[in-house]
Amino acid sequence: MKKISKMTLIFTFVFVLVMSQFAYQPGEAVAESDNLGLKAEAAIIIDGETGQIVYEKNADKVLGIASMSKMMTEYIIMESIENGKISWDQKVKINKYVHDLSKAPNLSNVGLTEGEDYTVKELYQAMAVYSGNAATVALAQLVSGSEKSFVKLMNEKAKELGLKHHKFVNASGLNNSDLLGQYPSGDEDDENIMTAKDTALLAYRLINDYPEVLKIASIPKLKFRDGKEYPNFNWMLPGLIFEYKGVDGLKTGSTDFAGYGHTGTVIRDGQRYITVVMKSTNKNERFADSTKLMNYAYATFKKEKVLPANYQVKGKETLSVVKGKEKDVKIQSEKAIELLVENGGKDNYKTDLVIDKNKLNDDGKLTAPIKKGEKLGYITLTPKKGEDYGYINGDPVKVNVVAAESVEKANWFVLSMRAVGGFFGDVWSSVASTVKGWF
Repeated sequence: MKKISKMTLIFTFVFVLVMSQFAYQPGEAVAESDNLGLKAEAAIIIDGETGQIVYEKNADKVLGIASMSKMMTEYIIMESIENGKISWDQKVKINKYVHDLSKAPNLSNVGLTEGEDYTVKELYQAMAVYSGNAATVALAQLVSGSEKSFVKLMNEKAKELGLKHHKFVNASGLNNSDLLGQYPSGDEDDENIMTAKDTALLAYRLINDYPEVLKIASIPKLKFRDGKEYPNFNWMLPGLIFEYKGVDGLKTGSTDFAGYGHTGTVIRDGQRYITVVMKSTNKNERFADSTKLMNYAYATFKKEKVLPANYQVKGKETLSVVKGKEKDVKIQSEKAIELLVENGGKDNYKTDLVIDKNKLNDDGKLTAPIKKGEKLGYITLTPKKGEDYGYINGDPVKVNVVAAESVEKANWFVLSMRAVGGFFGDVWSSVASTVKGWF
């Protein structure tokens, strides 16, 4: 057996010691990806007013969304009402398929009688409060003639709203295998999928474009015409099991594939947040996760005026102007920027001025006339340290830069005199240089 030298042993020991510093450390990796201890596989928190993202975990991972799909159905119903295509008091006659679906075991439903008329409002409430799947199909059929056509509309609307990763195969969010053989799109075991970020964007558009949806979403218990009372599946509403002050929406969802999800929205002291958890471990844990998100948001962030209105970047207060009565123009931010910042982090931002190149000539100058308030570029804000998640629609943190004053175009006489003055100025500079060279 070959003898190993002492030097070789020392080198091997040092090598193993150094490489061990780069070894996978599961505790640290978990801490970096999720410092809130969530059981959900994906999550996000956004400002309900601006869409600013303040926290995310696996927010771009595509997962099942189950009945949170109904937020898209709700959006399309609200839009159809706004456009006059349907109305709240319009009657909807229940067909055999919708009736049979409403009786299917182990599905969330209010009982719907075949041949009986229900108003759009009744069906919408059943969908939004008790996640009524048959009621959702009835509304889809009303708007598009068939659920198949409605699903096509859902996917088109998703693109229009800016959702990046999505697939809708039915209106309700059920697994297609639960639809009594009448699934409208995809394969027999397909389900709707999205990311937490897309789900938050859908919720953001829903409550901002149609804030009246919260009046229905916040109903803790629904009294239906069958004489029964149906509790809202969003157990964080007032009077329910996981009551959380300020919660007034929005939607839950669960299937074997999707796990347990919850899109919540809460408002306190004028500050609204939207939270999403996806693929949590059980129906209780999703609300525990949502509670952690809401607690974190209110304890950690505060809306601050990070950049005042009429702000001027130091050293770049003006831009040069040609052919104007003035030789330069003052520029400033169009309005203030308010951001949710971590406590004490108001000064943790740097500015960057970007001027629109299309506004400049080849010499990098503006050309008169220039109107007061004319957009000339923008200022971006980025944190000096820490992560900037941006906004839910993908926009960076920025504000327009505009002209603080008007600069009129100079008349032909003034321009002529400037040209003459420039000519003699150039001549004088040339002569002065020549004379200086003599000595």
